[in-house]
Amino acid sequence: MSIKSKVPAAAAGLILAGCFSAAATLPASASTTQCGTACVQIFSKLYGPGFVESVFQGTAAVGQPTIVHAASNTDPTGDFIISLAGPVSMFYAQGMVSAAVNAHYGSELAVQVEYAPDGQGTGLCSAVATTAYQNEGLTLQPCSTPGTSVFIIDKNDSPATWPTYFPIVNASTTDFTHPYTMTLDGNPADKPFPQITLQRMHDNPTDVPDNQLWQAPHGPAN
Repeated sequence: MSIKSKVPAAAAGLILAGCFSAAATLPASASTTQCGTACVQIFSKLYGPGFVESVFQGTAAVGQPTIVHAASNTDPTGDFIISLAGPVSMFYAQGMVSAAVNAHYGSELAVQVEYAPDGQGTGLCSAVATTAYQNEGLTLQPCSTPGTSVFIIDKNDSPATWPTYFPIVNASTTDFTHPYTMTLDGNPADKPFPQITLQRMHDNPTDVPDNQLWQAPHGPAN
């Protein structure tokens, strides 16, 4: 399947105006030439943009871990596209998030990001396999999976760093005080292939740690 936009026009406007605008200068190597600006480059405040969310060994299979790996314009393991985006309330209307999540986050932006090596969609999204729990590792799962395949751009839990950096909360979270958020433990320059995990958010809303803050601009025009 070749690249095609699945993002509603209104949601695309939100993305361009907010967190997915190019708030950082990305290196020319940040995505493959085939994916280019269709890709989003998801990176940690600590180690980006030279290290981006990637699929371990590049294997498009359910359960394959998503890790942080060096960005490259020839290695497609870091190629992700926005499969669907809009307010959490839109995902609720589609049966993709719970009523509790909608009640807490309804107006915030949520996304699904699909693994698309060289710009070819796989139908597999960065997700977790079951309802979020402490230290659960991110893996590829079908994009049709409710809850676990949806992530919330949680600006309200870190307003001081928005829109440059923000927590990314898994929409299956059942803890709304310290929600399960994407977390990176380990320097990818020293620790090969660190898997991204979900951990309870710390010190929100005033001092969320850097390893729980992310950015996700579009890739450069290679």
